Amino acid sequence: MHLSRFAVDNQVNAYHLFQVSRMPIITLHFDHSVSLADALQYIQLFDDHQQTLALQLLPASTDTTLSIAPIDSLYPLHKYHFVVQQGLPGANHAQLDNTYQIDWITVIDSTDKFPRLSDSALLTLIEQQTFRYFWDFAHPVSGMARERSTSGDVCATGGTGFGIMAILVGIERHFISRTDGFNRIAGIVNFLTNKCTRYHGAFAHWINGATGETIPFSSLDDGADLVETAYLMMGLLCARQYFSGADSAEQWLRQQIDSLWYGVEWNWFQHDGQSVLYWHWSPDHGWAMHVPIQGWNEALITYVLAAASPTHPINKQVYDSGWERDGAMRNGNEYEGVMLPLGPPYGGPLFFAHYTFLGLDPHVQDAYADYWAQNVAHATIHYRYCMQNPLHFNGYSAACWGLTASDDPSGYAVHSPTSDDGVIAPTAAVSSLPYVPDASMQAIHFFYYTLGDHLWGDYGFFDAFSLSQPWFDNQYLAIDQGPQIIMIENYRSGLLWRLFMSCGEVQQGLMKLGFIIH
Repeated sequence: MHLSRFAVDNQVNAYHLFQVSRMPIITLHFDHSVSLADALQYIQLFDDHQQTLALQLLPASTDTTLSIAPIDSLYPLHKYHFVVQQGLPGANHAQLDNTYQIDWITVIDSTDKFPRLSDSALLTLIEQQTFRYFWDFAHPVSGMARERSTSGDVCATGGTGFGIMAILVGIERHFISRTDGFNRIAGIVNFLTNKCTRYHGAFAHWINGATGETIPFSSLDDGADLVETAYLMMGLLCARQYFSGADSAEQWLRQQIDSLWYGVEWNWFQHDGQSVLYWHWSPDHGWAMHVPIQGWNEALITYVLAAASPTHPINKQVYDSGWERDGAMRNGNEYEGVMLPLGPPYGGPLFFAHYTFLGLDPHVQDAYADYWAQNVAHATIHYRYCMQNPLHFNGYSAACWGLTASDDPSGYAVHSPTSDDGVIAPTAAVSSLPYVPDASMQAIHFFYYTLGDHLWGDYGFFDAFSLSQPWFDNQYLAIDQGPQIIMIENYRSGLLWRLFMSCGEVQQGLMKLGFIIH
């Protein structure tokens, strides 16, 4: 005896299903008569804890077609496992030839989980909640940003740069006082100056927030990280411009920041005068990591700051040959109907459009690209890709999009349209708010109102989720929380763009590299 056809909520002959109702009707068509009296002894439904759920035969059942439903309503967005066991008895001693197994995930509960707010109030709430990661959860000794919400003493250099920028937002939005914000940043600067190991002026990727000692990022990566240092300097320069008062305390802070800024030997990282910058250097392993910083990726800010340095600058040739690869980083192809000026197919992970541009106003262009057009194209391609959903992941839509590096059920992964496993990171869409405001607000509404019971916590949106598993992360990462508050504020007021672009050295560095500022 065979199961010739089956359906779950009118989804026919599919063994893995999404968007199944909470009271599904399972219809089983057999090629022989079956015993209605014995059927439910061979048919079982399990929840995601392997608990058996009670089933009922519906009146529509016949001797060859069973209509079955759970007695109790199923939970939304949960995984269920339905089994029809081999041996199910039929007429004339026939038995079912195989065991059939169907897995499904139930529908999302579309009701609002929180009261509706105006969009302005919602953006303020996201900024305030996310700010707490860098304020309440900052390392108690150094004030630096912890790498993630389980990191203990492990602090992130780039994340701390983002955190300094977030503190400036906190002052402007009156989450904290100017005095409290100044004191926190002054403490971080004092710690960086007096406690942390520097390598030709550059900082390590990870720093012990209690002692200032380097924590190796990997076996060979136990020294300078020039890209992380660039993110830190971007934040410090924003703070220098913000605290522009004539009083002695603010003068002291500006002098200390300048000392750190002037101390970075950017051109030393050309590795014996090559026309490219290198990402890492270790006092024990030298240049063994051997990662040249080449575009297109998240590291444009490194070349901008290296060109802007008053003390250890690079020349334009290093930018053209090293970063731009003499134009080889151009793309020019269309994806999802959008022309992409730079980078890999589909643009790569969305953090490429965020990290550098937390401070660098993307309304600039050079011989290679208009960077506002680049970032708008990148975000639009991701948005349209998720709407098209070519790999058929659960939930992808105009309201659920955004692929970037984030936590993943298997650990940590870099997600993009060319490397997609169904994991969405809220930071990708939220931080793209300046580029695609309507699409980002649609995602923000979905993340907060629809998924908020799973996705919203003490420090804003958790790092990532997958509706195809389903799986929701319970952690936060500094480098994912920071871009959200900063880019929301850049969308609303341009605060960080204005501060960073007000640096005279940055203006000169951009001019040196041939940038035009719109």
